Amino acid sequence: MQVLIYPDPVLRRGGQPITQFDGNLRELADRMMEAMYEEGGVGLAAPQVGVEQKLLVLNPSGSKQDRAGELVLCNPKLTRKKGREFGEEGCLSFPGIHAEVERWIDITVGYQDLDGKEQTMSATGWLSRIIQHEIDHLEGVFFVDRLTATEKMRVKAKLVELESEYRARA
Repeated sequence: MQVLIYPDPVLRRGGQPITQFDGNLRELADRMMEAMYEEGGVGLAAPQVGVEQKLLVLNPSGSKQDRAGELVLCNPKLTRKKGREFGEEGCLSFPGIHAEVERWIDITVGYQDLDGKEQTMSATGWLSRIIQHEIDHLEGVFFVDRLTATEKMRVKAKLVELESEYRARA
């Protein structure tokens, strides 16, 4: 499973709601989790692997050996958000770019599990940041879209480089 790199147009399309909760969905989630570990990430959204569905996987530890924190969220929506803070983020679809992004500190998210059952969870800090980053992908929003003007200027050359590499591959 290949992680798409900016500016692949599939990344901007986001995902459609999941309506089929079956073995294929479970297999996709498993393959995404493995791709996330392979790439050294802590979260991965389905559009990042070319699948236009509202599915995300994550593990705050980023460690294949420590799977206790693994989560799979289908059709997630933020239902409560509180407080704001800046923190550093990177993204598997934006290799080599790290920047300070403002996010909600404390959130509640409603979602469906792999069986289609409605769930609710609260998250703070690092877990909250990961969930918000991945939900953005499901809406076709990139972390670089949320940067301050100063941060955007700082990463501009790297974005141009990724665009050139994409054109060369296409």
